[in-house]
Amino acid sequence: MDDAFRALADPSRRRLLDRLNDRNGQTLRELCDGLATSRQAVSKHLAVLEAAHLVTSIRRGREKVHYLNAAPINAIADRWLSRYDRERAAALADLSTALERQSMESPAFVYTTYVRTTPQRLWAALIEPAFTRRYWGGVALASDWQVGSPVLWQDTPDGEPRDLGQRVLVAEPYRRLSYSWHGFQPEHAEHFGWSPEQLAARLGERRSKVTFEIEPHGDAAVRLTVVHDDFSPDSEMHRAISGQLDGSGGWPELLASLKTLLETGETIPA
Repeated sequence: MDDAFRALADPSRRRLLDRLNDRNGQTLRELCDGLATSRQAVSKHLAVLEAAHLVTSIRRGREKVHYLNAAPINAIADRWLSRYDRERAAALADLSTALERQSMESPAFVYTTYVRTTPQRLWAALIEPAFTRRYWGGVALASDWQVGSPVLWQDTPDGEPRDLGQRVLVAEPYRRLSYSWHGFQPEHAEHFGWSPEQLAARLGERRSKVTFEIEPHGDAAVRLTVVHDDFSPDSEMHRAISGQLDGSGGWPELLASLKTLLETGETIPA
């Protein structure tokens, strides 16, 4: 948290976070465009932001793509705003909301966490039904995890696995997993209280995709980065998976439960 405060104290670094907030997922060249700052200076600022976990970078070919990571901002908001009267604190900018708000043109969700486990065990937690059922709220994900294969959802232990249209896009054991995401289902309308007209509008959203990047971190931990993108503009699904809809914990809650399960053997109570 100290690193995050120090990183946020510099106006140039806040400007870079603003640019990523406007359009998440930019290369160093794109972030430098239009700035009266040298490429070397921007690179140094990005290194500080990465060290504070405010920015996550993922290599794509020969370039690194930089994403805003709101997890430390959430931690600051939870720790400090919760100590004061919420109505008085509302006079301040809600940092968590401000930095999680994405451009309507290219919304994306990016989250980095560090887990005390091995790449092999984390991979098993992502693909094995016995694991997923524990932290996905009773849902087991089933697939042979070959590119092009369906990812089936089994809502109850005795239920028939359902094909919601999800397909495996990338499967590199212990390193990278990606699959297309499902669209909204009738049960979502009931859960969120949508009218038939609202559900019909949301069914028109294009399919998004989620990618898990796994990297060893030191001798006893793994860095897990989740990138969920390819949403329609102003996507309701993006708000749902980000935990921005009432009744939706989204990826932040699910990943916290995954981390707790791998580190303690227990999940976070629903």
